[in-house]
Amino acid sequence: MQDNEINIASLTSYQVYPAKLGGQKNIVLFYDYLSKLMPVTMICTKNNQPENAERIHFIMALDNSKLRYIDLFLFFSIRRIIKKNRISHLILEHPYYGWLGILLKRFTKAKLIVRSQNIESLRFKSIGKWWWGILWHYEKITHRCADHNFFIQDDDKDYTIQKFKLTPAKCTTITYGFELNAPPGNDSKQSARDFICNRHQINKGDNILLFNGGLHYKPNLDALDIILETINPLLLKSTGFAYKIIICGSKLPEKYKALSDYKDRNILYAGFVDDITVYFKGADIFINPVNDGGGIKTKLVESLGYDLSVVSTRSGAIGVPVAITGEKLKVCADDNWEDFALQVTTIKKDASIPMAFFDHFYWGNIAVKAVETIKQLSK
Repeated sequence: MQDNEINIASLTSYQVYPAKLGGQKNIVLFYDYLSKLMPVTMICTKNNQPENAERIHFIMALDNSKLRYIDLFLFFSIRRIIKKNRISHLILEHPYYGWLGILLKRFTKAKLIVRSQNIESLRFKSIGKWWWGILWHYEKITHRCADHNFFIQDDDKDYTIQKFKLTPAKCTTITYGFELNAPPGNDSKQSARDFICNRHQINKGDNILLFNGGLHYKPNLDALDIILETINPLLLKSTGFAYKIIICGSKLPEKYKALSDYKDRNILYAGFVDDITVYFKGADIFINPVNDGGGIKTKLVESLGYDLSVVSTRSGAIGVPVAITGEKLKVCADDNWEDFALQVTTIKKDASIPMAFFDHFYWGNIAVKAVETIKQLSK
């Protein structure tokens, strides 16, 4: 197959435009950069609102109802789309439409690629869903039937090779990325810091600690509890370390409404902010006390990309090679909060993120790797 005969279609089964959460950004940015290199069609739900994505051809063929996952008639409509648009490769986002992808692979000439943001069944196991085992077997079948599989980090890839018995040659790590190919300049970072200090009335000499994430998601809420009940009390006992912790995130449950009363304990709740990049650029340290949830933590990649120092649990740092982060990332054992607090107070804030980080995580490089893999699949 010649390069000009490759046409990619993504089957994206939920709303990703506008992209606000990490998982949404992962899909939107991946296809944005991929579309710079080859034609991309996105078959998606009708509630998507794409903007500034002129290179991508959108076909909103999926209903917004939850019943869309068992709509057998989708096979006929999407098969027509594949034939009409001469789609050569169909990429499934997540395994939920595995049955549909397998049928389309069999009855069209399109190669099937499954792109996994994490091992979905294990993610649901970690948050206590009883049916995770059923999904595990369905996920296994979906990946085994694919022509190729993209995983967001090496641990997920290695897990599926061992547990799902996938062929290593059919698996590639295509990580979450970062839009800049170099860290922001000092002037930009100082301007962001001044904005944060003025907005939240923070003393110029205080260390600004940041935690960000959707607060409707259990792993993030668990991390928030750890910050409030364990990490912050430990930091309050430290001497010579002036700080403020800023919590950013929407959908805070009602029981946390008293978070605004924590101001006298050095915690500020900013809620949902329109431009989180200002906080990434202006803060000193990103704290990531996340112990579960699976997959690479997109906010960790963004923090490091903006040259922010990071202290994380081991589980929270999965998928980020420590060797390419220099002195910017300190990883602590899960649940060792005394060490976590110690690392926060001693991490080198003036160190710079190495360029090796951008070689690995820049979206442009990631897209090239994906294209090369797709071309090899086409031979």
